[in-house]
Amino acid sequence: MTSVIRLAAVLVALLLADSSHAQGVPSGAGGTYPNRPVKVLLPFPPGGLVDVMGRLLAQKLSDGLGQNFYIENHGGGGGNIGAAMVQGAAPDGYTVLITSSSFLINPGLQKVPYDPVGGFTAITIASASPSVLVVNPADPAKTVKELIDAVKKSPGKHSYASAGVGSTPHLQGEMFKLAYGLDMVHVPFGGGGPALQSAVAGHTPIAFTALPPAIPLIKAGSLRALAVIGAKRTPALPDVPTMTEAGLPGQETETVLLVLAPAGTSKDIVSLLHREIVKIIAMPDVRQRFDALGFAPLGTTPEESVARIKAELDLWAKVIREAKIQR
Repeated sequence: MTSVIRLAAVLVALLLADSSHAQGVPSGAGGTYPNRPVKVLLPFPPGGLVDVMGRLLAQKLSDGLGQNFYIENHGGGGGNIGAAMVQGAAPDGYTVLITSSSFLINPGLQKVPYDPVGGFTAITIASASPSVLVVNPADPAKTVKELIDAVKKSPGKHSYASAGVGSTPHLQGEMFKLAYGLDMVHVPFGGGGPALQSAVAGHTPIAFTALPPAIPLIKAGSLRALAVIGAKRTPALPDVPTMTEAGLPGQETETVLLVLAPAGTSKDIVSLLHREIVKIIAMPDVRQRFDALGFAPLGTTPEESVARIKAELDLWAKVIREAKIQR
């Protein structure tokens, strides 16, 4: 009889655990959140990395919370237009922004229509991806230090490609120049693809680039990776050292994927979304997808996210100011 009672108790516990994953939190409008579809706004056109990652998270949130988290793309202004739309939305949890480091860089480059700190409630920094410093295989530099020596011997004669003015790789290139007093010409392109093709062709034999589009070219031998610009090595390129491992510390910056809600969104809703996203990025299929794209899962708390947002706003503004970058 005791074993029957124990079995019944286990079954009840399992049923409760199974149902709890889809339970929401009390909503200010009554009922529980979410009790209707949630808009996930992506401030860039379809097809880019934010779009790929945002759709992955939205689908998993739909599965976990039992409501449709649907995507709306609102490109324009380097992400500024979509960010402003979310800042102006009702703080009820039914509009969420998923965006990238441009959200943190743009305020240092230009007047933006949003307040990156006061206008939003941070949910999490879901993931981060390093950039990578690559050269054309014909370039004699086999290490970052060899590249620095070559640039110093011929100031103004070397050029590097990036995805465009104000992109994370561009600012990482400028950080590199500032740190080591290098005279190197920046050649901006209209995206990471054209910048990489220019490096492959040898027109601009050096490139600072986002990791994901560079991975297949590096593996194919079309480009040589000198260093990953991030805090640690990436599983996608396990043999490529970080800048610190290459003897050049102080370059640990990454492209981040931020999940934000309008300022004033309740702590209960923010906590629920944070918990769900942390569970999502721990799923084996999601981790596998992140690894393939060159992203590391983070899942920072809202408090950690705010601290990093403030720190990166200051960092990028300093680089932009010291490098005299204008858009």
